Parts: sequence; structure tokens; C-alpha cells
Amino acid sequence: MRLGLALGYGGEPVAEFLPVVQRAEQIGVDSVWSVEEYGPDAVSVLGYLAATTRRIKLGTAVMQIPARTPAATAMTAMTLDVLSGGRFQLGLGLSVPWITEGWHGQPYAKPLRRTREYVEIVRSAVAHTERVAHDGEIYPLPYRGPGSSGGARPVKADMKPLRPDLPVYLGAIGPRNVALTGEIADGWLAGLYAPEHEAALTAPLDEGLARAGRSRADLRISPIVYVARAETVEQGRDKLRPLFAHLIGAAGPGGRNTYFGVACRMGHDAAAHTVRKHFAEGHRPDAIAAVPDSLLDQVALPGPLPAIVDRIAAWKDSRVDTLILLDRDTELLEAAQAAL
Repeated sequence: MRLGLALGYGGEPVAEFLPVVQRAEQIGVDSVWSVEEYGPDAVSVLGYLAATTRRIKLGTAVMQIPARTPAATAMTAMTLDVLSGGRFQLGLGLSVPWITEGWHGQPYAKPLRRTREYVEIVRSAVAHTERVAHDGEIYPLPYRGPGSSGGARPVKADMKPLRPDLPVYLGAIGPRNVALTGEIADGWLAGLYAPEHEAALTAPLDEGLARAGRSRADLRISPIVYVARAETVEQGRDKLRPLFAHLIGAAGPGGRNTYFGVACRMGHDAAAHTVRKHFAEGHRPDAIAAVPDSLLDQVALPGPLPAIVDRIAAWKDSRVDTLILLDRDTELLEAAQAAL
């Protein structure tokens, strides 16, 4: 198992994260991943890191599918791969409906179809073997619908990629999206992953792999794990409870919440329903208090440094290829890297 580092969502000044990334590279951390919601974009940060690092792999976790056309993403991916000397890993994801529609002004409808077509076009463009044409429902290329000139023809990228088979990761949580990941992706950026419940969590992934005639070796599992270093495990858990109460308790359109579903698949049904009930009723303190210790211990890394390092040992026996830590603690990174 390898170690990865995920940067935060806040758009911190370079002086705050660059020393952490450079230290991660020095001690042998495999990869650093930029994240994207509705603050800093995932691309600009990696462009800077491509120039200020030499070995560490650079990934997006994730570039949001509704924020860019497939062709724009292919251009960006090829450019970052060239600038970094072949270190780029393309992580893609749909985001959530309220960001997709409220921030990007794009429909969230047909997410599986949208993702499949998007990846097909990106891969075709990066392969650079022919002009890109796609007879798709969501992304027809060339576009010949209402408002078109009627004269467009397929286009081939005007640059040669460094790697025509650049790796594509998908951020997926719901079972159908996870199955699609197993079918078409090179890697899975997993949410709420736990070694103790690996069989249940990877069942949809294996279904997708089988559907495509692929094996487990064809796909890398890379969960992003929240870290809360504290003097005691209890204090670490308390740092994480508000976040996980929101992840599990908040309801999306139609009452859907994929994190809630994952918690249930891991056997935390009763607690998940309690958190959701309190959250819906506006009783946030009760929702936070209802997040179970066992869930936090399984999907996150709370507590003092020795406890965190001991817990990482359990992940080493799982199917995880890269354990990506969302943290800036260089002492913790050093200890975790030494433990692998």
C-alpha cells in the first residue's frame, strides 16, 4: 500500500501547503491530490506543483465533470501530464446536485450516462489516434443541434500527449456509480471506506469489473481519509463528528444521500437513521452526538499519533492501493510513510 496526500478545500496560500507537499515528496509519499468544490479549482494548484516538485505524482480529486466540457478536460490533462513529466492522474466526479445546478448551472440528470460519455470522449481525445466524434445523448460531437452552424466536423487535439493512456480515476459513492467505476475507470477515489466492511463496499465495484471482463488488478482503490490528530482518540472523534453528522444526515433531492447509504451498508443502519432524523428536525447537536464511535474509527483516523499509525496497519491488509490522507501534519506523514 502507498501513501497519498490530499490538499484541503479552502484555497490556502502557497506558503501554507507547499512545504508540506515538498516534505511529502522527500519522504517518499506517492502522490498529492488537489480537491475541488466551489472554492479553489483542482487544476491551477497542480500546475504550480508541477513546477515545484520533481517526483511525486499529481492527481485531481476531483475535477468536476459539469464544470468543463470533455474536450477541455482532455486538453488540461494532456497539458498537466506534459508539464509534470508524466506524473498526472486524472480524477473525475459529478459533484452533487446543488453544486452542479446551483454553481455550474448544469443539469444533474442521467449521471451514469453523463459520466460514461464524458470518460469515453476524454479517453478518445487523449489517445490522439483520430478525430474525435461521439454520437452521444449528453455530449454529441460534433454538435449539430439547435443553434449550431451545421458545418462543424470532428477535431483532433493539436498536441501530442506524453501518455496516450493517461490513468482515469472516478470519485464515486453510490452503488451504481461504483459499479460504473469498476467497468470503465483505472482507479476508484472512494468515500467512507473501511477495511472491516470491504466485501460489502466493493461488491458493486466487482460487479462492474466482471461486466467489463476485467480483474481486480485492473483497478486501483484510493480512498481519501480524514485525519484528526489529538491527545486522545475521544478528542479526535469529537473533531470529526460535526463533519460526519453533515455527511450522513443531510438529505439531497428526493431524500437521497449516498453517504447515508454507505453508512447503512457498513452496518450502521440504526445510527445513520438517528443522525438523519435529528438533522432533518434541526437538532444539530443531537445529530452530532449520534455519530457512532465505531464508524469514525473505521473510516477515519482519529487520536494520537501512535493510535493513527496502528490503525493504518489494518489498511495495509485491505485491497487499498493508495491511502490518501486529508491532513497537513508532516510528522504524521513521516510516521505513516515509515509504517508502510
